[in-house]
Amino acid sequence: MLQGFYQKLGEASPGAIILSLALMLFLGFAMTRVTKRLRLPDVTAYILTGIVIGPFCLDLISPKVIAATDFLSDIALAFIAFSVGEFFRVETLKKNGMRVVIITVMEACVASLAVFAVTYYAMGLSMAFSAVLAALAAATAPASTMMTIRQTHARGDLVDTLLQVVALDDVVGLVAYSAAISVALSSLAGAKQVSHFQLVMMPILLNAGVLLLGGLFGLLLKAFLNRRHSTDNRLIIAVGLLFAFCGICVSLGASPLLGCMSMGMVYINVTGDEKLFMQLNYFSPPILLLFFVRSGLGFRLDTLVSSAGRVGGFSLLTVGIVYFFVRIFGKYGGAYLGCLMTKKPVLTRNYLGLALIPQAGVAIGLAAMCARVLGKEMGGQLQTIILASSVLYEMVGPACAKLSLYLSKSYSNKLEEVTAVETVTPQGQQRAPVEVLIDRLAQIQKELPPRREPEVSPEEQAFLQAAEDQMEEMTQIYHGRFLNR
Repeated sequence: MLQGFYQKLGEASPGAIILSLALMLFLGFAMTRVTKRLRLPDVTAYILTGIVIGPFCLDLISPKVIAATDFLSDIALAFIAFSVGEFFRVETLKKNGMRVVIITVMEACVASLAVFAVTYYAMGLSMAFSAVLAALAAATAPASTMMTIRQTHARGDLVDTLLQVVALDDVVGLVAYSAAISVALSSLAGAKQVSHFQLVMMPILLNAGVLLLGGLFGLLLKAFLNRRHSTDNRLIIAVGLLFAFCGICVSLGASPLLGCMSMGMVYINVTGDEKLFMQLNYFSPPILLLFFVRSGLGFRLDTLVSSAGRVGGFSLLTVGIVYFFVRIFGKYGGAYLGCLMTKKPVLTRNYLGLALIPQAGVAIGLAAMCARVLGKEMGGQLQTIILASSVLYEMVGPACAKLSLYLSKSYSNKLEEVTAVETVTPQGQQRAPVEVLIDRLAQIQKELPPRREPEVSPEEQAFLQAAEDQMEEMTQIYHGRFLNR
């Protein structure tokens, strides 16, 4: 009996898939208990969990199950891209002007150009490989940086600029990836003597069509949610439309990323409904956990140093190390040039790039998509490099972000730098240290927010509100039926 049970776990049967998903959820959560003590983000815990239980360590998940759960990448990326669209508001762009847009484009594009120049021209790697790896370099993971800002209570021009840049950064990354994957497919298909139209125009037309279709789905979402629906049905409709759009794109062989981003962008601009995004953000963590753990399962640990894992005469470990440092140089240099062009303060210009180092979510999702679009060989190599470097970025990123906030004087641990208090009396006499200290403490006390009971996050509040509204509606329905009897 047990032998038959273990045999079924090795197959892609429904029972094996369900048990594997449960194992991924429990172990992914358990790993966060460890990484929180090390002050590492949850994404790192999920990736490490996948590596540990994957084929190259404990081998707890069958390769057939891993292959059968490939759809998780598309679903997770649909949620990520849709949430990115929320930040692409017309009024926000008008309010911030072109300064933030210029800085964002510069820091993303310089990093991509730096990676492409080194990999394609200096290392002699293929056009397809270099173009996609360069595009992946544009994306940034703001979660660890945001956590550092909240912990230090930092504020100032650097913090304001940073928050605006990371909101638009993934938009540039998604556009860069869509362009790069088209170039890569054209480059790979060139050897097969495919027509010029199929090489160049088809990817452009396909991406344009996906953008338009995503905008249409955004309007469709508005039309459906404008009707009288209970709050939980709003969530059902939103998830259903996201799944439908994602399925259409995958069936057509197109990336759903730009379309889902367009869907979110159109919806937020025509409705201003932030609550739906909050509900989806609270609903999506289990999906994202499964996605990141599964990404770790696909991490080809042995190919980093083995002769089989070579690209253009270099080991993947060498390419990964080069990518790691060149991207940091590109991000810092691009942010510096962008701030210089927009005449940002010196402290913001000098230290903004340090806070843009982390990379995870979107880049890992795009790499997972590469593994399917470009094939297991090239796509798997790109995914291995991105996963390995993302773990390192998430380890050094928070420290670099905290250093940038400290050096830019966005926060300080010294009272004399936090508060501005007169140390000399109007008569020109030096005030007593105790009096100065009392004034400093009084000033800090005025700036502290009033003490409140612990509150749930806006996402959780929106989700709980949906449950309460549904319960109230069901109560009214059953009460009405009882009275009619």
